[in-house]
Amino acid sequence: MTDGFGQDALIQILVNLFSLGLCWWALASFRFDLFVREPKGPQAIMLRLLTALALAYLVSRFFLEYLQASRLLQYLW
Repeated sequence: MTDGFGQDALIQILVNLFSLGLCWWALASFRFDLFVREPKGPQAIMLRLLTALALAYLVSRFFLEYLQASRLLQYLW
């Protein structure tokens, strides 16, 4: 009954880490220097990290919910 829980947890961890890396990479092209006083300061780095985490959460939730919905399609017929 609990055979798939470990696999689901591993998939969630991998998708979350991939989304975080993807969002961090995508935010590297964003010009934070236009919006913060010291773009290389610790507060700007924390802002970039928190923005990447928030965006990665949204992206990973989308992909994980899409995966879950596609798995449930087998019960449609």
